[in-house]
Amino acid sequence: MSNIKIYYASVSGSREVKQKQSEVMRIFDSYNIKYELIDITVSPQALEEMRTKADSPMAAPPQIFNGPEYCGDFDTFHYAKENKEILKFLKMEEMESDGTTSSS
Repeated sequence: MSNIKIYYASVSGSREVKQKQSEVMRIFDSYNIKYELIDITVSPQALEEMRTKADSPMAAPPQIFNGPEYCGDFDTFHYAKENKEILKFLKMEEMESDGTTSSS
């Protein structure tokens, strides 16, 4: 089972942030990758948690995690997408060819 978490902002004045978040979700949906959205605008604790886990006091959404492991930000995600390495980026080694996780 996937433990992918995306820290995002449901309210943002930045069109760029909104576009990046939408692209991440669209790509995950196309790969049938289940994920949990964590809205950093709901509480200061969620924002602080995201920045602490990403080990960056200036981290901005979207930030992507697989369980406790930090996968990366949008730029790292975009690089992985361009190189067809999304599953490697997400640290999801055991994937079936149809894009679903194997049950082991």
